[in-house]
Amino acid sequence: MDVILLQKVENLGGLGDVVAVKAGYGRNFLVPTGRAVPATAANMAELEERRAELEKAAADSLKAAEKRKAKLEGMAVTVSCKAGDEGRLFGSVGTADIAKAVTEAGVELDKQEVRLPEGPFRAIGEFDVVVHLHSDVDATLKLTVAAEE
Repeated sequence: MDVILLQKVENLGGLGDVVAVKAGYGRNFLVPTGRAVPATAANMAELEERRAELEKAAADSLKAAEKRKAKLEGMAVTVSCKAGDEGRLFGSVGTADIAKAVTEAGVELDKQEVRLPEGPFRAIGEFDVVVHLHSDVDATLKLTVAAEE
């Protein structure tokens, strides 16, 4: 299935690119989320008419992500959880917990933006957490997992 990308999609292409994707990926993810439209002559003509508008929206989105990165970069957040004597948590600290702590600290963050490639944290300590704000913008913040007293 050929689709026209309406915004930059990581590992696929940028605005206006015509790419071949598997039918299920295009039909079930790219088209419903508004990231792409089927590659037809009518859609190509419409894209050319709207290209300036879409490029401006992409630039605004990138600027907003850069501003959020400036606020998040180097930010330190603490999450308290119940822990045993050896520093192991009763449960874990995941993306929702981190997003909630950052939002309470004053910067809006969604749990889908937090990246934990090795899974949730299950021990107390200090960790670097990567936050994916935009396809071109990642920020790193310091997370301290502390034991509740």
